This record gives sequence, structure tokens and C-alpha cells, in this order.
Amino acid sequence: MAASRDNDADVIVVGAGPGGSTTAYHLARHGVRVLVLEKSQFPREKVCGDGLTPRAVKQLIKLGLTADGTFEEQGWLTNKGLRVIGGGVRLELDWPDLASFPNYGLVRTRHDFDDLLAKQAVKVGADLRTGYTVTGPVREDTGRVVGVIAESEGGEQHTFRAPLVISADGVSGRFPLSMGLAKREDRPIGVAVRRYYHSPARHDDDYLESWLELRSKEGGDKLLPGYGWIFGMGDGRVNVGLGVLNSSAAFGKTNYRRMLTEWLGATPPEWGMADEANADGPILGAALPMGFNRVPHYTRGVLLVGDSGGMVNPFNGEGIAYAMESGELAAEVVAQALGRTGADRERALAAYPAELKARYGGYYRLGNIFVKMIGNPQIMRIATKHGMPHPTLMRFVLKLLANLTDPRGGDAMDRVINAMTKVVPAA
Repeated sequence: MAASRDNDADVIVVGAGPGGSTTAYHLARHGVRVLVLEKSQFPREKVCGDGLTPRAVKQLIKLGLTADGTFEEQGWLTNKGLRVIGGGVRLELDWPDLASFPNYGLVRTRHDFDDLLAKQAVKVGADLRTGYTVTGPVREDTGRVVGVIAESEGGEQHTFRAPLVISADGVSGRFPLSMGLAKREDRPIGVAVRRYYHSPARHDDDYLESWLELRSKEGGDKLLPGYGWIFGMGDGRVNVGLGVLNSSAAFGKTNYRRMLTEWLGATPPEWGMADEANADGPILGAALPMGFNRVPHYTRGVLLVGDSGGMVNPFNGEGIAYAMESGELAAEVVAQALGRTGADRERALAAYPAELKARYGGYYRLGNIFVKMIGNPQIMRIATKHGMPHPTLMRFVLKLLANLTDPRGGDAMDRVINAMTKVVPAA
């Protein structure tokens, strides 16, 4: 199965975020020689909400992170579900009980979350090299990618060769951009900003909290654009942030950092988020590439994983679970493909975008429609006003937004959601 020993590896993975490390872990478990190149040194900061739904928890279990004890014993904060605030209603929705997914979520800072995942990949044989910034591909005359060019922290240029490359370099997508793979402008994208605050009153919350309406004390309790979150970290801090979608008239025209402080200025004083003295670090922001906004997911010897391929869930802005799931799938496909040559190998690799489309295409198309609808403030107000008072309806909405259903043997809600994703054209 292995490639020629003239290569530096059978597969090169660009980036050691959740998608890259998950890919590397599963490849190494298959006996593949995998080289992971990461531009940063671990541990390192990353802009994120730090909240993990049961979809992500399932992937963490597959990576063996429970081998050394429960998540709680290892310092993770568990949560029961999602608390939704909007339309004057405060509703707590537990994660659904399903055969396919755990019934709990987790919170962990990205500062050490990515480090933990990278170490799991190294444990099973992946070769991780930090401080290497990949600047572009190595191509054959045919245009096929057979390696990468990277620059080490000292400025030295390196060439690494492998028959296949996994692009898991996140939101920036510099590697696919170097191949001419630009983002699709007809797919949704969001912008999110977040900050940590010391908040003894809120830090150990056992629900993730989502705010459908953001209000400011300025201007007579004015309604702000976007949607917010407050996630307890369990260490005396909370992760607080907000996001705005490109379907909103405010997208690209708003000072998001100022909007965050406006919203937090209206929160209860005992939470500590209205006081700058309780802030822990600056307000940081990042883009959220959604709904397959970069394709194709396989071309010329390169597979796109996670944010690099625009795989953030349009319904809820979740990216980590889909980065890890696509990484596991990429590893399975690549392990099969490396045992083949020529047209047979290409046929095997074509299964990757086909399976991504089958798994997520219909769901993401629904999500793309959802994004356009909630970009209209009037539609969002009506939906919040009439939906929030009905817990059964909101449990259905939670399953839909978090993509948590059993594919077979589920309840009526599962069957409806599964049917909806099958009847719409794939994104």
C-alpha cells in the first residue's frame, strides 16, 4: 500500500487543526506514512466558540480521548444541551437521546484542544512538524500535485514529496487558493468575534447558551444584528461571542467588536461581562466558510478537509465536527486509494467528494436556504415570536440545526428531517 520510499511520506497533511489531526490519526492507524506540517507551535490560540456538540464528541471518542478516563476527569466541561434566549423566552433544550451520538456536549479552549488532537495523531505514528508554513504545491508537468513547498521558522525553504496531499489549512485556505480554488460567492459565509471574560457566576454553566436577539442599552434598548453565545469554560471564564451572516444587511458594514461590547453592556452586572476589567485577552474574529463554499473537494492529488473545503454547518456555525468527520472520511478513502495505481486510484479518490455530497449535500442546501431567510430581520422576529413558546417545535429545531438524528430507527422528528435532506438538491 505504501508509496515509493523516494517520497517523504505516503500522504502530506497541511495543517494540524481538528481536521488535519483527525485525518492524520486515522491514516496512521491504517498504516499510512503521514507527514503533518503545521505553521504554528503548540499550544496556540485559535478563534473559536470552544463549544462542542455531540457530533464532535463522537469524533473525540473515536480518537481515543476517553482511554485515560472520562472527559470530566481530564478537565473538560460537559453540557446537557442548548439554552435558547429570544422573544422574551428562555428555553433549555437537552441534547437528544440517540443511538448514533452521545447525549452530551463539551467545552474546551482551542488553546490546548488542537494540541491534544495532534498528540493523539503522533501517538499512533503520524510525523508532526510544527513551525512549517506551506507556501504552495509541487506539481508534475500534468498539473498533478506530488508534494508541497514549505518555509521553516528560520526562513529556510523545504520541499516535501508525497503522492497525495490533504489540505486542512482552515479558513484561509491558502493551499487550495494556490491551486486556483477560490471560494464560491453564492454560498453563505459568516463572521464571528469572541472574547473571554472572568465570570464566576457563569463559568460552570451546564448548558451552551445561544441568544437569538442581541440588545444594547444604548439607543433605547436597540436590537443589534447577529446572534450571540455564552459558553462557560469551567475555569472561572466564559467564552462570549457573536456572529453575523452575509445574508444580513449588516454584514461587512458593522464594527463587530464594538457590537459585542454593546451587547455585553446590557447583560446583568453580576455576570461580569459588562466590565472591561474582567476581560481576559482581546476580541478576536474569524470567518466561517459554510455550505461547501469551496469545491471541488478532490482534484489533482489534493483532498480538501474541514474549513478548507467550506464545511461549516450553515444552520449553527459549527465547524469542528465536520472538519473531524471529513478528516476521517478522507483517511478511509486515501487508505483504499494508495493500494491502487493510475485510473483505479483516481476512481477510488473520486469517492471522497461523492460521499461528502451524499452525507451533507442536501442538509447544506437546506442550510443555505435557512441562512437567506434569517438574514431578513422581519422573518427572524416572526419565527422567534411564534416558535420559542413551543418546546416540541424547538426540540425539532434543535435536532435540525445541530444535525442530530438517527438515520434508521429514529423518531418522527428524525424521519422528517432525514426526508427533508433527501428531497432537496444537494449543495
